Amino acid sequence: MRVLGVDPGLTRCGLGLVQGGHPRQLALVAVDVVRTGPHEELGARLLAVDRAVGDWLDEHRPDAVALERVFSQHNVRTVMGTAQVSGVVLAAAARRGIPVGLHTPSEVKAAVTGSGRAGKEQVTNMVTRILALASKPRPADAADALALAICHLWRGPAAARIEAAKAQASKLQAGRTATRARPANAASGATSGATAKTWTNATTSATTGAARWQTPRRATDPPRSST
Repeated sequence: MRVLGVDPGLTRCGLGLVQGGHPRQLALVAVDVVRTGPHEELGARLLAVDRAVGDWLDEHRPDAVALERVFSQHNVRTVMGTAQVSGVVLAAAARRGIPVGLHTPSEVKAAVTGSGRAGKEQVTNMVTRILALASKPRPADAADALALAICHLWRGPAAARIEAAKAQASKLQAGRTATRARPANAASGATSGATAKTWTNATTSATTGAARWQTPRRATDPPRSST
């Protein structure tokens, strides 16, 4: 399975492709950083990222894309750029029918280093060790992209299995509930039918009695008793 990790950024967007056949046997396929100038027009910068990501998706054909989930920071300008690039990546993957997994920085750090509060250098060191690289991937955006891909390879299948198990459990529970409710409904229906039948019989009897009582007397009939 091949996963393309994307560390979104407007000035530097990290791209890291990792392949894994066994959960603990991962290999680096490619890594790079897309750079755009801060003085360029916003549309041109986003277009450059879109083209670069699209070229990677077409060339390497990953099975999934791992993207960092945008979260709130004090620097609103940085958040806006990150969100815009994330939208470009999501659209590029959607056009090609490639699923995208979103992971928070804490999730990625915990998956790679065992601590959700690890620093960037710790993440870089662990990525270098996990992928058995001869040198550390630089800049940090490249290491972060590879860490995202590793996180998805390690946690993505497990999360999918958990969701599938939840869906199956919900389906079984719904089936049990329907099975228990069916006899009760049938009994209720039978009771209602019996009640309706009794009421109909009573009504018929009352009507018949009333009809008999209101039959006109003939001159030869004996007088009716008041009782």
